[in-house]
Amino acid sequence: MASTPLSLILITLNIQLLLLSLQTQAQTSAPAPSPSGPLNLTAILEKNGQYSTLIRLLQETQTDTQIANQLNNSAQGLSVFAPTDNAFNNLPSGALNGLTNQNKVLLIQYHITPKYYSLTNLLTVSNPVPTQASGANGNWGLNFTGQGNQVNVSTGIDSTQINNALRQQPPLAVYQVDKVLLPEELFGAKSPASSPTEAKAPSSSSNNSTNTSAPSPGTSAGGRNVLGLGLTLGLGLACMGAFS
Repeated sequence: MASTPLSLILITLNIQLLLLSLQTQAQTSAPAPSPSGPLNLTAILEKNGQYSTLIRLLQETQTDTQIANQLNNSAQGLSVFAPTDNAFNNLPSGALNGLTNQNKVLLIQYHITPKYYSLTNLLTVSNPVPTQASGANGNWGLNFTGQGNQVNVSTGIDSTQINNALRQQPPLAVYQVDKVLLPEELFGAKSPASSPTEAKAPSSSSNNSTNTSAPSPGTSAGGRNVLGLGLTLGLGLACMGAFS
């Protein structure tokens, strides 16, 4: 049995050492995977387009900052129902401009639930599902119905189908809606204000009765003149009888 030449053994060892060195260098030079950054709702909306009005309102009301803080500090997550630009364009004229700044905050908060829901979860929730908007009577709610892959959301004023999941991964779900979700607390029918009671003008019949019942100055004076003349004639006749 022929012995392996020493030179061949050395060559094999050198090759193995070279391969090990190259592998070590590759592992050292490769950048470590960077940790995923904080979730950014605005960036998600911008990536998908057609949400410029919603983005503007999120920034104006500072709800985008509130959402970022909640995602970093809450284990429950969030679900956002994002109306498209067309949804805002289809609102009645002046609907947004007629809201106070506080009511704009409430409108945006009404599109956010303080819990993560997948589409499957939304089919089995107990309605109404509380949103982040609230008033004197507690949180304002949304109602979800549907079957299969179709989920509808309603407010009591309007309803629409959830057509697209922009993101569906804990702790944040973002769903497209083609209508602005209008809470009854802001857009519900209001009873018309009662008009102030008007002072009633005197009726013509009242004037007539007043004028009829009041004695006429002329008639009263005439009566007194006739009575005086009668007394004078009576006294004259009596005197004539006495001297006759």
